[in-house]
Amino acid sequence: MNTPKVHESEYRFCLILWEHEPVKSKELVRLCEEQLGWKSTTTYTVMKRLSERGVLKNENTIVTSLVSKDQVQASEIDELVEKKFEGSLPAFIAAFTKHQNMTEKEIDEVQKMIDQIRKGGK
Repeated sequence: MNTPKVHESEYRFCLILWEHEPVKSKELVRLCEEQLGWKSTTTYTVMKRLSERGVLKNENTIVTSLVSKDQVQASEIDELVEKKFEGSLPAFIAAFTKHQNMTEKEIDEVQKMIDQIRKGGK
């Protein structure tokens, strides 16, 4: 299954949902007003759009996600690598690390991830 596209403002909404789910739609409206400055109509519109795209469900006023934060992030990274780096993960990593000041600890963490992948784990 392909992960539905989640745009930037929708992603900020989803961060609130993921943190509080399952959550009553009325409470989600209150949280979005408080944290994003949205009017209730904006929140209900975003909920409707995301529901139509299969990102969340709203049953009996209880809102839950159908797509995880990890899935959305992975989809965005895949799209970025495909569009900007011709699908080359090494080119993406080279560009990313070239412009970051990575600490020894961060480098060790990345190396552990690579070693884990080599061993067949994720």
